[in-house]
Amino acid sequence: MKLLLTSGGISNQSITDALVELLGKPIADASALFIPTAIHPFADGPAEAIRAISGHPERPPLCQLGWKSLGILELTALPSIERELWAETVLSADALLVWGGDPVYLAYWMKHSGLAEVLAGAPPELVYVGVSAGAIATASTFGEVYREVPCCSGERLSSAQISFSVAGEALEMTLVTAHGMGLVEFSIIPHVEFGDPEDVANAELWAGRLPLPSYALDDQSAVRVEDGKVEVISEGNWRLLGG
Repeated sequence: MKLLLTSGGISNQSITDALVELLGKPIADASALFIPTAIHPFADGPAEAIRAISGHPERPPLCQLGWKSLGILELTALPSIERELWAETVLSADALLVWGGDPVYLAYWMKHSGLAEVLAGAPPELVYVGVSAGAIATASTFGEVYREVPCCSGERLSSAQISFSVAGEALEMTLVTAHGMGLVEFSIIPHVEFGDPEDVANAELWAGRLPLPSYALDDQSAVRVEDGKVEVISEGNWRLLGG
């Protein structure tokens, strides 16, 4: 399986070109499945899910890229369906589009739905496209920061209070670490504003609490993984922290 792990999605031409190269065909000739599960723990989750599917003028397209076919794969429903039915659909797709939200919740359902096990035997040409939480949850161990941890978040290894600085004000945040899918041996820290020294310092603090090297990405950057080779695709800014 190939991976394209993004902060803000398919946000520029370089990331679009990387996606097409990974697919090995035009997007118009490729089939995709969209996974909205990570957004469910939030109050505006249903509205955010439909925006991701139907498009939003202020956000890069994902479902709207012109796929030959597009379906929705809801992980929380999979345990109630015979695996043979949905696994065949997953393994015959060209791409999985894994949306953002709560990565701890997403990692829980990736495992408990059976999808992680199915992906362990995925064909090498399948492309996993992760956006924000969808990218974060691919690591063997990852972290996420919350002002308030959603009550329905998934399994957690540990939680720790850390102080983030925003506009000169110290905010107490909860850094949650959890087991992910184990597809990569690095973590993703998305949405870093590199023009803001406080945000960079926050990312460095976050990375310092994780056991793996971390790619801090802005929304114009992504990490491409193919045949064990890791490459950063960027029209913005990024930094490798820790490790």
